[in-house]
Amino acid sequence: MTREHNSAARRLAMLLARQLDLDEYEVGTNAGYAARDEANSFLPDVVVIPVRLIRAAGGTMKLETYTDPLPFIAEVWSPSTGSYDVDTKFPEYKQRGDLEIWRIHPYERTATAWRRRADGGYSEATYTGGDVPLESLPGVTVRLESLFQ
Repeated sequence: MTREHNSAARRLAMLLARQLDLDEYEVGTNAGYAARDEANSFLPDVVVIPVRLIRAAGGTMKLETYTDPLPFIAEVWSPSTGSYDVDTKFPEYKQRGDLEIWRIHPYERTATAWRRRADGGYSEATYTGGDVPLESLPGVTVRLESLFQ
């Protein structure tokens, strides 16, 4: 992946980790698979995983895979995977019921958020700057300009 892609993912993970209670959540970068079905899963660029799910998975020497909906997943756009993320991964994340799904675009300097509504559908909003709240994690915000240094 490009430097811009990797930097945006790392910076997002750090911004989230600074605001979350480590006893409640862990933040992963390219760690923690989101299961599509029993045989297939996706590896998000950034993911927030509730500690209760980590503990419930138990065992050792097992692939870290989560079937329950996750509170936050982000993919960072890259020339090689951008279409795949939008066309393949995002519909599956929605099917899983993940609460908040972001696409960070490091070249356009935008973030698009899909947030699960009470009716099971998703709202969509695109941000070009400022502090963006994570609705799935109350009190957590991301200053977009911080992602694109």
